[in-house]
Amino acid sequence: MDNNTLLEIRNMRKSFGEKEVLKDISLTVERGEVVSIIGPSGSGKSTALRCATLLERMDGGSLIYEGHVAASDESGTITYADKQQLKKIRNYFGLVFQSFNLFPHYSVLKNITEPVVLSGRADKAEAAKWAVSLLRRLGLEDKADAYPGSLSGGQKQRVSIARALAMQPDVLFFDEPTSALDPELTGEVLRVIKTLATDHMTMVIVTHEMKFAREVSDRIIFMEHGVIHSQGTPEELFNSNDERLNAFIGKLESV
Repeated sequence: MDNNTLLEIRNMRKSFGEKEVLKDISLTVERGEVVSIIGPSGSGKSTALRCATLLERMDGGSLIYEGHVAASDESGTITYADKQQLKKIRNYFGLVFQSFNLFPHYSVLKNITEPVVLSGRADKAEAAKWAVSLLRRLGLEDKADAYPGSLSGGQKQRVSIARALAMQPDVLFFDEPTSALDPELTGEVLRVIKTLATDHMTMVIVTHEMKFAREVSDRIIFMEHGVIHSQGTPEELFNSNDERLNAFIGKLESV
């Protein structure tokens, strides 16, 4: 595994009952790279993300973060690392959900600081200092004492991003970060992600925002029917002669 490779997935497979959702997914993510995953509904995008972030258990394949094996099926059956190793591996990544997943009874500041303190990464004072600087960076410095119920969808998602960044992950995953937002608030969140890309944050983004994916990505992966149909730079994919890919991109771009 290359020193610059943050994540390596080999032959990832996942079924739910009789339904084979991921058939054979292999990809790598390099340090500082922004990878967008696109594809029709039901193509396996979110399931791949959930398997990569240990929220779902793979049925087969290997999952490796910075040389540390989280899961492997080299023995013929899938084996996960022990609890201690998985806890260490979880520190490598952060995840921003489409539904925000904020604690409604915690203030914005506590939503960000609590995971940091519980993980032992910093004490309360240090975590609060870091959280305030993140809120300032994301244009939310006046919302530290507010509760999620008083925030707009775009503000909630920015708090979710701040919470993920507070853990200082090496790679940040986004699962359709704007799907719960109206168009005006979508732009607000996409601007934040673009800023992170400018700062060379390593990101894997499941998205249906084609214009955004084209502008922000180093590489785009097109998934369909549980496999990677094609991948390449934005220029390669958006100028492809592949009929299926063009039909998908064209349909979304015209919305």
